[in-house]
Amino acid sequence: MNRIKYIILFLIFGMFSCNDFLEEYSQDLTYASTAADLDEILVGEGYMPVPESNDLPSLEGGYYVPWLPLMTDDVKEHFSNVNENRSSLLGFYTWATYPYIHNGEIVKDKMWPLLYKHISVANVILQKSNDVSGTREDVERIQGESYFLRAMNYYFLVNLYAKPYSKNSAEQDLGVPVKTTEYIEDIYFTRNTVQEVYDQILSDLNEARRLLKGKERKTVYRADYYATQAFLSRIYLYMEDYESAIAAADSVLEGDYSLLDYNELELPTMGDYGEVEAVSTTFKDSPETIFSQGGNAVMALLTGDWYQVSDELVDLLRQNTFDLRQNFYLYDGYYYGAYTYARKLADRADGMVSSFCLLRLPEVLLNKAEALAQLGRDEEACQVLNELRQRRIQREHFSSLDLSGENLIDFIRDERRKELCFEGHRWFDLRRYAVNTNYPYVQEIIHDTYAMDATWQVVYQGSYRLGTYDEMPAAYVLPIPQHVIEFNRGSMVDNDPRPEIIMFDRY
Repeated sequence: MNRIKYIILFLIFGMFSCNDFLEEYSQDLTYASTAADLDEILVGEGYMPVPESNDLPSLEGGYYVPWLPLMTDDVKEHFSNVNENRSSLLGFYTWATYPYIHNGEIVKDKMWPLLYKHISVANVILQKSNDVSGTREDVERIQGESYFLRAMNYYFLVNLYAKPYSKNSAEQDLGVPVKTTEYIEDIYFTRNTVQEVYDQILSDLNEARRLLKGKERKTVYRADYYATQAFLSRIYLYMEDYESAIAAADSVLEGDYSLLDYNELELPTMGDYGEVEAVSTTFKDSPETIFSQGGNAVMALLTGDWYQVSDELVDLLRQNTFDLRQNFYLYDGYYYGAYTYARKLADRADGMVSSFCLLRLPEVLLNKAEALAQLGRDEEACQVLNELRQRRIQREHFSSLDLSGENLIDFIRDERRKELCFEGHRWFDLRRYAVNTNYPYVQEIIHDTYAMDATWQVVYQGSYRLGTYDEMPAAYVLPIPQHVIEFNRGSMVDNDPRPEIIMFDRY
């Protein structure tokens, strides 16, 4: 009897009217009676999958949030021929009022149902785990992983479809619906507040931490105690609970992780055809890698006729001649014109890690440094930063930091942008900086668009400007999917309408 399968299907279908979900949900979830059964379901349906190598980032492909970096100031178009897949993501690159449009037709937002699917899988597993046979250690590990995954999916939902967490307004700002039960409810769903969603995330992560402590880590593709603590350090940082962020980070630093020393890595080499052969710095078996799930869309996005690294990020990474990250993160290529692309994972064979859902030791250190600086503990913050920088700057040219106050905060934010580029942080960081209590920061972003004319010449089409957060906050929040609004018959309130951003000529 496929009881678990149908519970999950009805939860998703009844809550969000995903008519195509039945086709997507292919694995046959038979009635689970053992911990091993639940573990198989957890791996197959609870975690985000890695798309096939030939899958391309698009609105309907296998990659989760492939458009996330396209909304930031870290990318720009590559001046090349028209690419159909690239054009399907144009609505995110130009911050369209409803970005899920391709060739004039609305494409269903697949991220909302996919993230809630994973939440529903976690809900069912947590309920069913009380009734299966198996060792206590196996059951607790499955429960802990389920709590972790539920928290991570709510993290993505609330940071995509709601305003950034603000201590001044989180109790009033609309978040996303929170559902933690496995049974079907005959109701139309409404949105919980941002505060309530974050409270649920913290509750789940604290349960995960309790259940996973002392459990052996299976692989970086499965959540464990240290992954939970690393993720907690991020959540507490977003919430400006700096003491808790430091404590969570310190727990990770007790684990068996270490920083790669870029001074010890062999520099990228030139291939037989004049191309640069990249060197992976983020990969599965790196001593820095704590957790990863999902695919790496950046490998396809930032190459050929897609997108390239923005001039601003290139300049930032190359600002210090002795910063080794410019040698390993940036590569120059030529495809209908010169361009610069990023390759932190050079080859899938080096060990797949995600470009949007990755926990690494450098982030934990940067979380701690930022929290210390926000508390005015500047000397300690500089010490933490130096731990990272000693392994990123050419050894003979390294010098310790001596910064304080806003200058230190600005440095940390730049360091975070450089170190964590194309790992899913920049868009969320720009949002939270804008509402930071101590050191608010806002900026505009301008994206240029290009095309090729009939003579294969690159032609500038125009530019789009995303104003600062205080100028157009609605543009920093994705609209609730239309099919969700329609199905819930008015109970699900949409976000404020996004402003229409008109193309202009800035040259």
